[in-house]
Amino acid sequence: MMTAKEMAMRNTPNPTATVYYNSACPVCDAGICAMRERLAADGGVQWVDVHQHPEVLGALGLDLEAVRERLHVADGQGRMQVGADALAATLRRVPRWGWLAAPLRWWGLRRITDLFYNAFARRLYRWNRAQGHW
Repeated sequence: MMTAKEMAMRNTPNPTATVYYNSACPVCDAGICAMRERLAADGGVQWVDVHQHPEVLGALGLDLEAVRERLHVADGQGRMQVGADALAATLRRVPRWGWLAAPLRWWGLRRITDLFYNAFARRLYRWNRAQGHW
């Protein structure tokens, strides 16, 4: 039987990033699917669906509800980014979408981006719960 960490790493032996996402949210799943289609298979990104593999989170000290609400990305050294930072870190790796990451992190827009992302994520989380997606 595989450990949670082995399960998270099974498709990409040496990932430069691990993206933790929730496929039960149709909006989140559509965004992740679009990024995965554009990212080369050898792009160094490990995609972990926490809806299918929630057991992975315990070993990482992550809360399932927190990951359901906001995107989480760990870099190759295990540093975790959450929310708009995680989205920017993922977009940077996607061919022809990488340019979208820079404005998200610009000094003048960063706070606005974070506020918008967090408000949208909160509303989306509540909507998904009301719809019975989990």
